[in-house]
Amino acid sequence: MKITTLYVYPIKALRGIKLKSARIGPQGIAHDRTFMLFQVSEPDGELKKMQVDSHPQCALFEQEFSGGNISVRYHEPENQDQDEQPLVIPLTIDTATLARINVNLHGSAPSSAYSMGSPYEDWFSARFGFPIRLVYIGDGKRAVLGDTLPPKQHQQTTQNGKGGWLSSLTSYVTGRGQEGKPWITFTDVAPLLVTSESSLHDVSARLPADEPMPMYKFRPNIVVDGQGEEAWAEDLWAELTFNNKHKLLLTGNCVRCVSLNVDYETGKPAVGELGSVLKKLMKDRRVDTGSKWSPVFGRYAFPAVMQDGQGASFELRVGDEVEVTKRNAERTVWDWPGL
Repeated sequence: MKITTLYVYPIKALRGIKLKSARIGPQGIAHDRTFMLFQVSEPDGELKKMQVDSHPQCALFEQEFSGGNISVRYHEPENQDQDEQPLVIPLTIDTATLARINVNLHGSAPSSAYSMGSPYEDWFSARFGFPIRLVYIGDGKRAVLGDTLPPKQHQQTTQNGKGGWLSSLTSYVTGRGQEGKPWITFTDVAPLLVTSESSLHDVSARLPADEPMPMYKFRPNIVVDGQGEEAWAEDLWAELTFNNKHKLLLTGNCVRCVSLNVDYETGKPAVGELGSVLKKLMKDRRVDTGSKWSPVFGRYAFPAVMQDGQGASFELRVGDEVEVTKRNAERTVWDWPGL
């Protein structure tokens, strides 16, 4: 197999950015989901997380890298020819001047987070039509909950240059040579999401020929072509190796929601067959016994590194070779509490 597409989402829930290459670290692709939008509920001021399923208008916001910044444009459905000045947000923020803020995502609260304030929150508030907080995770860390998603240490046997065999412990580490529990940014439950075009073809086969399902609605980080693998074979993938060197540990299924039905041009549920994709998948893709009402598409992944820190950061490119180097005998079971 080969990598066909790489995506990153600096601001969670907005449209993804396609990359030709990506730097992979313990928290996934650099800058992925380091910012997140929250709606300020009135009158109590409670912060409500904003994702495509609950706030489909998020799909109208395009983001791209521009130097050391994120450039955000709003595509108003009634004015597609607009030439609005984009909002420019620095990728790296000095948090010393920002107010700390308490937020929660799927029951896992970051150890710290920061409200970006004006003019950033004013810009988003004006376009959504209600008060917004743009939150930067900064030095915050979110715990990976449940027992099945956090990668387990496993023994890998490698051959040394003299023909003998050496054993080395492969695990997930938070830094070079430092063993620790995994942590994430504002990614949902894991650093990376891997999807296969073989399975996407199966989804599109359920739709009219002139309305194929676009992969971007599944919001992956790494897309592989699935060459030589049947549709849904990824359900059992446990380990992928890239260019015979770099490894990802695939530990959980991605269970799906109504975000699949959103039209990214209107910021509303799609009309016609594309508005019923979730229902179509529920017929035969509710294959995770831990989340029996939700269909599965894709696998969550963590970078695998050696105890000496090798592989803690590496680069992937579109076109890189991908091999399934470990498969599970049975599907993993979802157990993130409350999700």
